[in-house]
Amino acid sequence: MRAIANINSIKEGGLRRYLSDKNQIGYNFAYLNESIKREIRRKILKAIAIPGHQVPYSSPEIPIARGWGTGGLQVTLAIVGPQDVLKVIDQGCDDSVNAVNLRRFISMTTGCETTTHTREATLIQTRHRVPDTPLQEGQILVFQVPIPEPLREVEPKEELTCRMHAEGDYGLMWVKLYEEIVRWGRVTVGARYPVLVNGRYIMDPSPIPRWDVPKLNQSPALLLFGAGREKRIYAIPPHTEVDPLAFEDMPFCVENQAGKACRLCGSRESFLDEIPDEDAFASRWVCSDTDYCFERRSNSSAVRSPVLVKRKELCKPD
Repeated sequence: MRAIANINSIKEGGLRRYLSDKNQIGYNFAYLNESIKREIRRKILKAIAIPGHQVPYSSPEIPIARGWGTGGLQVTLAIVGPQDVLKVIDQGCDDSVNAVNLRRFISMTTGCETTTHTREATLIQTRHRVPDTPLQEGQILVFQVPIPEPLREVEPKEELTCRMHAEGDYGLMWVKLYEEIVRWGRVTVGARYPVLVNGRYIMDPSPIPRWDVPKLNQSPALLLFGAGREKRIYAIPPHTEVDPLAFEDMPFCVENQAGKACRLCGSRESFLDEIPDEDAFASRWVCSDTDYCFERRSNSSAVRSPVLVKRKELCKPD
């Protein structure tokens, strides 16, 4: 796998330093020391071997506050190589404060190239979105995860949730979904919709919208999840079965965007953000994924993803 190739390409022994041209301050390559990076890589390999299983790790201190993407950043710094092309997005946007500063920090301490185009990137770090542009073989998508435990809402005790995962006892989660259907007529979970990975572990896919959940199934890219505050890493290897929890008579459905289209590119197949227009007392809709929107406007003949078409067929009005 390309992640392992990256690991082997970084020479062991001693400290590799990258010297910033702007401030002339020396950093260890990718900021973290080599022992920490080796530990995180070992935990990543274990997470890949057991899809959906949460693997504890040390979560070292880095110059970013807990809760601002430390887990995803630690995973990225542990596997990034000098030959990588990096892309960082925050809820689909390349230009948000969080995305810009993380991209600048990683580039400054590694010297790797950066891009805003999904197709060009080999390593993508994301917060709360899966790119609408289809991922490719060899790409790695790293998620920033605030709460890795999907059973936290039904069982607050950590020791009991660990036992439930070990025994595959997910009855409380099914009861929670059933109670929502009884009370509201449908499952009301928006972000963090629970999924079953490889037919074994229930996993929290991070706070991505339901629109992105079908993209996890049989994805050609390696998906890594890092929760720095909770000190957990988990993964979905390429071409792994990922199924959202649903009942036979109440199938899973994504957000209803019927009749809505991006006002910039006209897309009806991407996840849309609502932008209030105070002057017109109405709402406008734009693509959440800025690169996808730019690509459609630049190339009107862009090929649409079959996954998006399938997801649209699954969706029905609420």
